[in-house]
Amino acid sequence: MKLFRIRPHKPKSTGDDRPAQSLWRYIWLMSGRHQIVVCLIAISVAILGIVPLELQRRLVDDAISKQDMSLLTVLAVIYLAVVLVQSAAKFTLRIYEGWLSESAIRHNRRHLSRLYAEDRTGNGEGENGRAVSIIGSEIEKLGGFVGDGLSQPVVNAGMLIFGIGYMVSVEPIIGLIGILALIPQIALVPVIQKQINRLIEKRVEKMREVSDELSELHPGEDDDHKELLDPIHRGISYLYNNRMWFFILKFGMKTLINLLNALAPLCVLVVGGYLAIKGETSVGIIVAFISGFDRMSSPMRELLSYYRMAAQAAVQHRMIAKWMN
Repeated sequence: MKLFRIRPHKPKSTGDDRPAQSLWRYIWLMSGRHQIVVCLIAISVAILGIVPLELQRRLVDDAISKQDMSLLTVLAVIYLAVVLVQSAAKFTLRIYEGWLSESAIRHNRRHLSRLYAEDRTGNGEGENGRAVSIIGSEIEKLGGFVGDGLSQPVVNAGMLIFGIGYMVSVEPIIGLIGILALIPQIALVPVIQKQINRLIEKRVEKMREVSDELSELHPGEDDDHKELLDPIHRGISYLYNNRMWFFILKFGMKTLINLLNALAPLCVLVVGGYLAIKGETSVGIIVAFISGFDRMSSPMRELLSYYRMAAQAAVQHRMIAKWMN
């Protein structure tokens, strides 16, 4: 299949080769006003994600309960239209984010390659491995954050805010009880993430050291391979141990999040079921709320994942900026 060429976004040149002072300044320099457009699309995705909750409630309480076939058909068509429009908006958002990210990565690789080439004589052989690591894999992680650095928190926080607002306005008691199950995530995740960030920073530093040591090897020329390989093997062992603890913390945090997310629908069923039995709420509201908390668990996970990615990108930006200076 022949692929047509997609033109990359070209950041405006500032004439200053120094790194951006912060991660957020870097994102703005790489994408500029495109971030505003991306965020507007993200807001529309968030709003469209909550509309089906009210449609579900009306389908159960107004159409199905009253056996109104015409209303059922109308609401079903509206529901389908909303889902299709949201899917199209999501697709547009993802492509836009990907375009900005890949454009930033392309620009950064060209820029850093030029800076390294111009200063090549002063770096020495030991810097070769580090430069390859930075221009190859590290800048990809940093540049990849440009596209969704602002839009992802907007769309996910928007879905949480609109969803919580809708549920509290419709049935305050059920909404507030369900929300209580989400609060521990906000308190616990930053504590665990700090430990993960430390592991990431140490891993990047050690990976650079191993890359530098590997670049100093001369296959077939060095007599004492063991002496040269010992520090490399120690570094590899450290990377293994670092990665295992990273997995323990990362998946432990995910398990905790999934457990807490599962408690919210249970709260809705118990409290909502009690109120429904007493005639103080409707089945349609319970159905909409269970669906709502299910929808909210995804943006909650995405926000926590975003928090982790932002912290990692900040570490990456700081270390690359240090290398550039």
